[in-house]
Amino acid sequence: MKTIILTILDQTYKRKDWFYDFNSAGFTETAQKMIRELQALDVNLEIRHNHNLNITVDSYADLLNCIKISSPDDNHNHCIGHIIGKSENLNIIEDIDKAVRRIAFAPETIAPDAEFRKVCHNCGCGC
Repeated sequence: MKTIILTILDQTYKRKDWFYDFNSAGFTETAQKMIRELQALDVNLEIRHNHNLNITVDSYADLLNCIKISSPDDNHNHCIGHIIGKSENLNIIEDIDKAVRRIAFAPETIAPDAEFRKVCHNCGCGC
């Protein structure tokens, strides 16, 4: 079984229009549904919170940067912005799902660290 770890960093919001409550019952229910769906496909999804790192959210890109996804089997540890690039619909749940599934089923499609794409700027993932 492949393990994927979704880590949510703490956030400080400069703009309330990009606020998302990752501690809400709605997020917890959505995450549990995703965990069940992936388990049926032989993927173990773990969700963690890292309160030692804080991202200042001033844009949707910053919101993407506060979520890291790692797959020890594939040597990936990146923020969502690095994994999916530009968000199509600015929907954080949709983007999390897209990034997790990409790491789970198509990790070879994720750009290498050395690629010079401008997708993030303050999450510390190294891209």
